[in-house]
Amino acid sequence: MTEEITTTSGGEAAIRIRNLEVELGGTRVLTGVNAAIMKGEITALIGPNGAGKTTLLLAMLGLIHYKGKIDYLTSNGRPMIGYVPQYLDFDRGIPITVMDFLCMWRQRLPVWISHSRVQRRRALEALEWVEAAHVSGRVLGALSGGELQRVLLAMALLDEPEIIFLDEPASAVDRHGEEIFMRLIGRINRERGITILIVSHDISMVTRIARQVICLNRQVLSEGKTAEILNENTLAACFGPDKGLLLHDHHWDGEVHCAQSPDSSPEGRETD
Repeated sequence: MTEEITTTSGGEAAIRIRNLEVELGGTRVLTGVNAAIMKGEITALIGPNGAGKTTLLLAMLGLIHYKGKIDYLTSNGRPMIGYVPQYLDFDRGIPITVMDFLCMWRQRLPVWISHSRVQRRRALEALEWVEAAHVSGRVLGALSGGELQRVLLAMALLDEPEIIFLDEPASAVDRHGEEIFMRLIGRINRERGITILIVSHDISMVTRIARQVICLNRQVLSEGKTAEILNENTLAACFGPDKGLLLHDHHWDGEVHCAQSPDSSPEGRETD
């Protein structure tokens, strides 16, 4: 692939990835990845299982070794980034409250001693943004899947990030919880202008929430505006023989604005 990146989306890039390669355990997971994440937009990263989507996020977070370049195009260098993982692995029997959880990241004293007024205020503000202030005193392990994902999103908002990465955030929630989460993501993007990159295998979700899309299968197959990129040919190239099952399982039907129509309007756990 060439060094220059071309997109069909226009606008200003917040992140530019050039010739990125990742090798894990002697296996080449990503090769020649070139892409741009557009500033102030919701971008979806899609691809089949094993395509390297989570690996790409980890490289962008600086958590794994990679070759190539990842440029953050901000005036102050690398921006503050929030991250919402696919799931949180913890002992649900631990009697830690949501407030404890959100305050502990900057807490010097043990969480059972005290929280500062500033910490509590910031935690409550973040919970209010995700419409979850009512769970602040609840035990973390007693939350539903949807409630826990909203708490993780609140945690990502604590440091006022310019960019948020979400890795299959709705994979462990029901349809109603997914609708709430999508609405919150849209509101955060719209009202706070945060650049959002969301990994998802749910094509109906992508067509409704993401303005930009990147199709990845170990390398970038296509990228640009969702309404222009997502079509039968693109999905077939990206997902191969699983394309039909993908569309069937995720309700590509009349109730979803299909991205392949020029008149449409965009509105479980995976291991790479």
